[in-house]
Amino acid sequence: MIKSLHVASVCLALAFTTAIAAADEPVVPATTNTAVIPAPHIGREKDVQHKWERFSGKHFDIVFDGDSIMNRWETTGREVWNQRYAGIAADFGIEGDRVENVLWRLDHGQVEGVNPKVIVLMIGTNNSGKNSADEIAEGIKKLVADYEERCPQAHIILMAIFPRGEKPVDGGRRKVAAVNDRIKVLGDDPRITFIDLGGKLVEPDETISRDMMPDFVHPTAQGYQFWADAIQPVIEKYAPSK
Repeated sequence: MIKSLHVASVCLALAFTTAIAAADEPVVPATTNTAVIPAPHIGREKDVQHKWERFSGKHFDIVFDGDSIMNRWETTGREVWNQRYAGIAADFGIEGDRVENVLWRLDHGQVEGVNPKVIVLMIGTNNSGKNSADEIAEGIKKLVADYEERCPQAHIILMAIFPRGEKPVDGGRRKVAAVNDRIKVLGDDPRITFIDLGGKLVEPDETISRDMMPDFVHPTAQGYQFWADAIQPVIEKYAPSK
């Protein structure tokens, strides 16, 4: 297994093959909370390897981590990314990732040698169809604790999961809202700032406009601008620009 990421890409590929062959979606009892059991994201091995080759083992002041919403900082949110984060931030977000996949990436050395000052974390929306709100919240709490241990000098910005679904009565919307209610208490930790951007992403009647989220999950460039503005005071406090 990878214990240091100062390695060539061929070693990373070999590590993926070995780890996935050994894990291959571990068989667990039906009552077990899968969100707390580290598991590789089968089918996304090349994406993870590419991120590790770009960022792991190198210092970055800021780490962004999560799923496709986080991954798209450098595409949909490219303009603000280039203005504020290019060169000082690593984006480890992976399309379709669930909480357990991020746990797996951390277990396999993703942030070794990065030594960030700030971590921006949002994950859990892809667990909403499989796990209960309690299970997702438990997984997120484990992930935050894992990051605190691995990056003891970093301040964590924990984002509430973005609202999803066109209407407030949609099941996915209610599920992520319930998760957010359970994880917001993590903001009581002085090392964590909890930020809920939901109010900026929905209309006054609490529906989601396609102008803000065309698929009712992923924000447009305007959403990434709102996001950047919301986290900037925390970034300036813990990773001030020089």
